[in-house]
Amino acid sequence: MKKWMKLLIPLLLIVMLSSLNATSSSGASREQNERLVAAPESRQLTVYIEAIDTRADGVALAVDPIEWYTGKEAEEVFAKHEPDAGIDGPPDGYYIVNENETLEHIPVAKDAKILMQIYDRTGNPADADIVWNEPVSLDKFKSLFRGAQVLDPRVFPYHLSIENGVVTQIVQQYVP
Repeated sequence: MKKWMKLLIPLLLIVMLSSLNATSSSGASREQNERLVAAPESRQLTVYIEAIDTRADGVALAVDPIEWYTGKEAEEVFAKHEPDAGIDGPPDGYYIVNENETLEHIPVAKDAKILMQIYDRTGNPADADIVWNEPVSLDKFKSLFRGAQVLDPRVFPYHLSIENGVVTQIVQQYVP
């Protein structure tokens, strides 16, 4: 009988502790899920757009998120990453860090606002003038990524506004 008790008590403790842990884990998970649903996701993300995919459920971007710095912050990050550059700061007042090239896939709203600064309008280099915050349709934006002849839109960073996991605005960042 004593042998059974010695074996049974530790076994019961293990079963009780594991059930308590499972209960508290599921409670935390449920609370976390409720928090995610209750607080709509709203974020800004600066990226390079690698591809635009048209799927049955809509359009999605394949993006490489980057860190975009300007002003004093760009100077500090530049000094940290480029200590032997021989110049005081980034030449154009901005600095990009892209240490992780993992792609994210983000759906795009059908009515997303898209603002371009410069792009291949006609295939003629003379027509590729800067027009600040020129609105283009999603279809036009997709066509730019299909066959750029003068300017490849992939070389520019883009600032995305994301609401509830969907891109609602795309703004091309002009780089000199």
